[in-house]
Amino acid sequence: EKIMAGSRTLSALLGLLGLCVVLILPWARPLGASVPKETQAMQARKGSSSLPWPSMSLASSRRQALTPAYHPREQANRCQRMQQDILRMRATAGSSASSSVPGPPTSKVIDLGAGFSSNSIRHPLDLQYTRALQSLPGIDAVIRSVGGSVAEQVLGLDNVGRGVLVGPTQAPKIYNLLKEACDILQMKPPALYIRQNPNPNAYTLAISGRQPLIVVHTALIELMNEQELQAVIAHELGHLKCDHGVWLTIANLFSLGLTRLLPIPLFADTIEDNIMRWVRSAELTCDRAAMLVAQDSSVVMSVLMKLAGGCKALEGQLSVDAFLEQARTYEEAASTPIGWYLRNAEARQLTHPLPVMRAREIDQWSRSPEYRRLVKQQQLQHQQQADKS
Repeated sequence: EKIMAGSRTLSALLGLLGLCVVLILPWARPLGASVPKETQAMQARKGSSSLPWPSMSLASSRRQALTPAYHPREQANRCQRMQQDILRMRATAGSSASSSVPGPPTSKVIDLGAGFSSNSIRHPLDLQYTRALQSLPGIDAVIRSVGGSVAEQVLGLDNVGRGVLVGPTQAPKIYNLLKEACDILQMKPPALYIRQNPNPNAYTLAISGRQPLIVVHTALIELMNEQELQAVIAHELGHLKCDHGVWLTIANLFSLGLTRLLPIPLFADTIEDNIMRWVRSAELTCDRAAMLVAQDSSVVMSVLMKLAGGCKALEGQLSVDAFLEQARTYEEAASTPIGWYLRNAEARQLTHPLPVMRAREIDQWSRSPEYRRLVKQQQLQHQQQADKS
């Protein structure tokens, strides 16, 4: 009887979450994910764009509340009218190739093989927390079916109106970086938009899987070189490859304060903590996707270092080796009882692991047997293709 009662309670809660998606989704839009609240308020007064919701961003942030940004009826009507136009624009951007389009900037012609899947790059913590979340029956189906399509249409329309859609004749170098990364990760290219924004960041959106997109800020393009920019794109593709969008949506629902609706506060806090742990572990998975495409750990670590404290004035003056040494220093400091407490207290408020620890993690994975097996498989298949030709 207790099991049946618990099942009925869980079903009711899932229905309540689904209702919240319908009511809140058209209104929800997050504050800028990579800057403090004071800076966000200043940018809002200046009219700069903020991240759409729900999304997975590249840069770290603390959990923040969401603010209304759309009128539901107006956006729903616009989405219905503009859906065909959006699809037509994407098809045009992907097919109107020009003879003057430059080729890929590198020669990374590799094949991960038919056995490659998202599980090939998933971080163990990502797998662990994903399985725990999947044990909640039906919650992912509710989010996909109830809110996913609406969110993708609303935010797709917003980017069509406010961003630049990348294609063979529009930012062709970036388009080639996207295509090459997609070829390596064995996935179809999503729409990629460039948005004017002074914060170096990138993020993805994909819930129902019908209209996945990536958004890259202009400040990020200015900060990174081509290899680093491709690593950023590959990181965002990792979120799409691993189907992270649904669980991020749930995380955003919790950030709206829906835990107060649950009958057992301790149970609600436990779920929220697990979801935020998953959010952080998912970033480690996507850093691995960036590593597979970049094929150079120093490129991925350089991205993380620049996001932590890079700028044009410091170009050529930053050292990846020194950044790794900084990570070791941090680990030593955090190994004391006080350091351990402070580290965990801070981590609970973050959506991303600390940049120095992400760099350390990708450095270790690049030396692991798991990564070497993937690379060896790439090289072997490439050699076999060369021998046949």
